[in-house]
Amino acid sequence: MTTLGGLLTLNYKNKLLIFAENKMYKEKNVGLFNRIKCPNCHKSYDVRMKKSGRQLFCKHCGNYIKITSHNCNYYIEYYCESKRIREKIGNSKILAENVLRKRKVEIAESKFLDIKKELNVKFDDFIEQYYENHCKVNHRSLEKCADVHVKLLKRYFSGKCLQEITPLVIEKFKAERLKEVSTSTVNRSLSFLKAMFYKAINWGQFEGVNPVSKIKYYKENNKNLRFLEKHEINRILQFCKGSIGGIIIIALNTGMRRGEIFNLKWRDIDFKRDIISLLKTKSGDKRMIPINEFLKNKLISIRKHPKSEYVFCKQDGQPYKDIRTQFNTVLRNAGISKMRFHDLRHTFASQLVMNGIDLNTVRELLGHADLKTTLIYSHLSQDHKKQAVNVLCSNRDTAWTFSDDAEKELKSPSFITV
Repeated sequence: MTTLGGLLTLNYKNKLLIFAENKMYKEKNVGLFNRIKCPNCHKSYDVRMKKSGRQLFCKHCGNYIKITSHNCNYYIEYYCESKRIREKIGNSKILAENVLRKRKVEIAESKFLDIKKELNVKFDDFIEQYYENHCKVNHRSLEKCADVHVKLLKRYFSGKCLQEITPLVIEKFKAERLKEVSTSTVNRSLSFLKAMFYKAINWGQFEGVNPVSKIKYYKENNKNLRFLEKHEINRILQFCKGSIGGIIIIALNTGMRRGEIFNLKWRDIDFKRDIISLLKTKSGDKRMIPINEFLKNKLISIRKHPKSEYVFCKQDGQPYKDIRTQFNTVLRNAGISKMRFHDLRHTFASQLVMNGIDLNTVRELLGHADLKTTLIYSHLSQDHKKQAVNVLCSNRDTAWTFSDDAEKELKSPSFITV
């Protein structure tokens, strides 16, 4: 009997404890309440603890407001992603309770505000996925450059979700990055980030408008490009010896990029047809480059490595990765300053244009998809421009020639132009 009485007492205490815990939980997590508005001053008051039929004194205008079910509006309150949200439902308590239950279910299933679980993707995870599954597979020539962009963007956006990277956040990154590098370098980072977001949209990892599409790029000044004049080309060819000499000569005569020259193999060169076949290019398209006699003789004179298929390689047979030191030595011996290896490509394009080759042919030789890109490389030298102006002097007719009286009139003080 004692045991039965003890069990009854224990069950009774458990029921009281559960009732008390439920009551405390409801008091601390109230998601439904009603408010009333004063008809005179429109001041709103919380009347969740007031009963219907009572009167409320307005502290703002001194008017008494009668609390009824018709002049009270029900509100629901809940939390989503650590943010408190309130919604006005109306004067129906049943409708407010139903909406509140629906909101709790949506939050539990991560569907509220159209936010799906799979869209809460971390930036660090997706950029690694983008680099491994897209950059390495589709843009192997840009793999090293993409690796630099990945490390840089991780430094600024690490720990954020893709949804948290807004245009305002990108504008701050753009301003901070400009303090460290040039405008063109900032634009390259923005382009990489923009392409990454477009890929996230295509892969279903991001919904909405690409945030980088709303960012204005910096204006770049690409008009003053460096290229070699004829006398500079002759000076630099005097010091072209060994592998570095062959690399410089092939760049001046084909306009190939540095990576394309480093990866050039003997099987890519057809000496019968005098053509170099580039299978892997920056644009991804195959490119055929003709070889002139000067370059052909230079390529024939290069000794093949017995264990390597590359045209230009180290002693161990591995292709070159960087020739900056050797290239700067050649420039210093030739007395040429402010020159990059890529400027040899500019020189190739400019020399073709100055010798009367049309821009479309230059575009095909350089491997550009758009003619606008070729126009960047087509700036002519000052000597060529002077020769073009001097044509007017040699081809003048009588209409261009002043008479003796006209020349005296121009030299007289009375001849003044306003």
